[in-house]
Amino acid sequence: MSKKQSVAILFGGKSVEHQVSINSAKNVYEYIDKEKYEPVLIGISPQGKWFQKTEIDDNFELKDELHLILRADQGGFYNQHTRQSIIPDLVFPVLHGTDGEDGSIQGMLRVINKPFVGTGVLGSAISMSKLYSKRLLQSAGIPVSKFLSFEYHEKDKINYAHISGALGIPFMAKAANLGSSVGIHKVKSETDFATAVADIFNFDSTVIFEQFIKGRELECSVMGNETPQASLPGEIAVSPDYEFYTYKAKYLDPQAAKLVIPAEVDTQVSEKIRELSIRSYLTLKCEDFARVDLFLTDAGEIMINEINTIPGFTNSSMFPMMWKERGISFTELITRLIEMAEKRYARSQQISSQFSVEK
Repeated sequence: MSKKQSVAILFGGKSVEHQVSINSAKNVYEYIDKEKYEPVLIGISPQGKWFQKTEIDDNFELKDELHLILRADQGGFYNQHTRQSIIPDLVFPVLHGTDGEDGSIQGMLRVINKPFVGTGVLGSAISMSKLYSKRLLQSAGIPVSKFLSFEYHEKDKINYAHISGALGIPFMAKAANLGSSVGIHKVKSETDFATAVADIFNFDSTVIFEQFIKGRELECSVMGNETPQASLPGEIAVSPDYEFYTYKAKYLDPQAAKLVIPAEVDTQVSEKIRELSIRSYLTLKCEDFARVDLFLTDAGEIMINEINTIPGFTNSSMFPMMWKERGISFTELITRLIEMAEKRYARSQQISSQFSVEK
């Protein structure tokens, strides 16, 4: 019998989406094919310390703190307590938001030459930024809402009258580099505006203001590399008790939203959504998998909102549910992602990093 591959599941993280990551990782651990893979649990505390774990939870009062082994030939982690090295065959980051989904962890894993599931440094960094992803999508001719942006050092230039005049009322105010609806506000007045800007600059140094799009909230899952495939779109039907799909609606209130998979749209609209989702995925240099969030207006206009390169794997997450509707189980989905990551890593090893000039 062949030896199982060890897969390090990374979870937690120094992010406002720390708890969401834990909930996602629990499902990845539960459903990973344990006949093929030996999961190794690595948790990152809210303070950014790394620990070897025996279960996925939020307890980081542990002795098993890990240190990075910076070796391109045998990179991994060193358990200071047991004095043992952990050299996983592959890493599966189940991290959301800052330091996990923005290219930081991906860059570290590249340095130690470790294969990992998901988008690499460039695509992660671009996709994490609502501002730069919008600019790139726009330049590629992919429809996005109108937007304005400001950095923290420009806060004195942020003017309600100018922004409301350009975007209309209401409009959305967002932290440019967060997910899970953290740091997002629907602005309907100057009072809302002041509150939103102050809150956003607590979490991020860039604020983005977007035209409010009245329409249905849809999502589409994309998976693959050279020839990525898209699921049928799903719809998030948010309760009228909520102004938009807030953090509370996503994770705390089970009655806040109804997930409709597949979304009730005609075939032509569905195919257009899938086409735009794949184009967006390729434009932003995504790899292995991602979830594309978009709007469908009453007039039938499709607008891409954003891309999540490490979408949730919780029981209420759209990414695995959309593939389940296509006949792909949670376990099979995880296996496919791992296999894609291995193939992508094998290809990367064929690229030479050596150059010499003959004398």
